[in-house]
Parts: sequence; structure tokens; C-alpha cells
Amino acid sequence: MPYKSVTQENGLGCGLACVSALCKVSYKFAKKNYFLGLGNANTKGYYCKHIVKALSRAGKNYNYCKITRRINWKDGMIVFIKRSKRYTQGHYLVRLNNMWMDPWINLQTDQNIRNAKSGFRKRLPGKAQWLIYEDHNL
Repeated sequence: MPYKSVTQENGLGCGLACVSALCKVSYKFAKKNYFLGLGNANTKGYYCKHIVKALSRAGKNYNYCKITRRINWKDGMIVFIKRSKRYTQGHYLVRLNNMWMDPWINLQTDQNIRNAKSGFRKRLPGKAQWLIYEDHNL
């Protein structure tokens, strides 16, 4: 069964939405069960260590590293793209169905979180800076 996109429901909830999509659970379920006590989807967002901890709570063995070389992208990998004019806080996307699941794909056209939509894109919309990966992927 293919993965479905999950739309972030908070301004800084892209990492949470990526975990939700990867684990095939709802955003609310992941927030309540995997992210409790980690970061904040409204004010600070989530660091890689928070996402790895949430994935661990979901029974998945992940780790993270700074990207310093070319990566052979595989489904299940989560990337944090570098902060930029376009993504002032950076942005997380997850590789699913051999595409990038973007939890707020219409961010550039609509800055209101209430109108956020998720979807899949062929290419990353920015420069990948951090990689969250299953330990056996690299």
C-alpha cells in the first residue's frame, strides 16, 4: 500500500508530519504518542534528535547526521533542508513512494497554516543539510 501525504497542522510541525506519514498514523496520533515532551510544533519546531526519539517511540531504529556527501536517496529517509529566504525556518521532507512528501507543499503561495496542503514532489525544494536515516541505510 503506498504512503499518503500528511499535512502539518502547526506552523513548525513539518518534522511531525513526516514521521506521521512514514509511520502511517495521523498527525494528531503522532503528536500525542510519539512527540510528547519533545520540541514544540508551534514555537520551536523539532530538531533531528527529537525526530529520532519520536521514531524510536514508534518502534523504528533511526539516526541522523549532517550531509557532507552525495546521498543515494531511499524511501524512509527524512531530510532537513537548509534555512533560506524561501524556508526561513528550514523544512523537513520525507522520501516515500520514490518521491519527496512535503507536509506544506503550498507554503510559497499561501503562508496561512489553515490553508496548508501536503503532497509529493520529484525534487527537493532546497539544499538538504541534515539526514535522518534507518541505521542500515548507510
